[in-house]
Amino acid sequence: MGYSVPTPIQAQAIPVVLQGEDVMGAAQTGTGKTAGFALPILQRLMAHANTSVSPARHPVRALMLAPTRELADQIYVNVRDYAKYTPIRVAVVFGGVDIKPQLASLRQGCEILIATPGRLLDHIEQKSVTLGQVQALVLDEADRMLDMGFLPDIHRIIRLLPSARQNLMFSATFSPDIRKLAESFLQHPKLIEVARRNALADNVEQTVYRLGSDEQKRFAVSHLLKERSLSQVIVFTNTKIGASRLARDLAREGLSADAIHGDKSQQDRLTTLEGFKQGKVAVLVATDVAARGLDIAELPAVINYDLPYSPEDYVHRIGRTGRAGASGVALSLMTQSDERYLSEIEKLTKRKFAVQDLAIPTVKERPESIAGSQASSIRVPRQRSYADAPTRKLPGYSTDPFFFQPYQASAITPNPTTTMIASPSAPESAAKPAVSGMRKPPRQLAALLGGKGLKHGG
Repeated sequence: MGYSVPTPIQAQAIPVVLQGEDVMGAAQTGTGKTAGFALPILQRLMAHANTSVSPARHPVRALMLAPTRELADQIYVNVRDYAKYTPIRVAVVFGGVDIKPQLASLRQGCEILIATPGRLLDHIEQKSVTLGQVQALVLDEADRMLDMGFLPDIHRIIRLLPSARQNLMFSATFSPDIRKLAESFLQHPKLIEVARRNALADNVEQTVYRLGSDEQKRFAVSHLLKERSLSQVIVFTNTKIGASRLARDLAREGLSADAIHGDKSQQDRLTTLEGFKQGKVAVLVATDVAARGLDIAELPAVINYDLPYSPEDYVHRIGRTGRAGASGVALSLMTQSDERYLSEIEKLTKRKFAVQDLAIPTVKERPESIAGSQASSIRVPRQRSYADAPTRKLPGYSTDPFFFQPYQASAITPNPTTTMIASPSAPESAAKPAVSGMRKPPRQLAALLGGKGLKHGG
């Protein structure tokens, strides 16, 4: 596995876990805590290892819970590699994917099961997994589980486990809720801390920039990426729709950017993450939930497009860079409405940040490629002119020229009464009634079945 010297969390946790004691560990992402609890658990389970093909000989003996599918999958990959040359079987279950392959894996039996709480309860209801022989329970990133509302699920799962077991809980922050959870199931735990609680790494350069409005944030991200020549950067947003929009806008400016958040399918998220690891995607725009469990060995910088609502999330975000002693950069964008979030972060971390004003170049001052792409992305309403529009031709129906003649007043004065107009030389019987201006003259009616036409009144 390439290990030569244990990390501080590994050096402190492994002996305690081997002794079977409960552990409450304060460790951030990238400190090597997965090996700190997985390796001693594997060592203890070797007493039950067997090569039998029967699933009944491979019951779940260690349960490891993670808040997100990405983190669960990453733990699974590590534990699987640790157990590669042992008879111990390892499986993982999480939501967002088809449950059928997971059912097939569980039917084969597994000593170590890594799971997210929601999907694990689905399998318990389907009776595809039993937890009656669990000897060790691990809660990784417990603070994130509480933030995501998994506390009822955790309590429900714990009630299904044997009372005699070992409990390990790891968290990057120690809030009152975390302490309350620890008191509910940990038995005289050993407290292991590799750094001051809620502390920020000293090897990470942290800068906060003040902007005039939220509309300037996107230009600020593009400006910082190009000015500092940053690549392999995670940009954090508070909303899923904000992540998608920012990734789209950055891509329009010629940057290789993509988004990862909870609304994307598991396959899309894995594809995006793999492209980011391979360098095909230079800027990964992510929400806090989607970024949990991302295992990226070398991440030079993170940018807080939005300051997090929870100050604990700031600690998690910054922990993505500067791992394993490497230097890192953490840049945060802030408007006037974000000042309260910065105050909460300073209170939690007991650190005062120097806020700098960031001058954003105008469209004319930006490079031609950026300004041009930005101008092309702005929608300007089309100005329609109908003066030169071609005349629409009507269908060639036959027309009556009478309807195209100008209006002429009638020479006959309308008279509501009918008078008799008779010629002086004509007999009285030949006189015809005068036609009023509002009445049509009588016409002959054609016979229905032939014959002579009839006159009105005839």
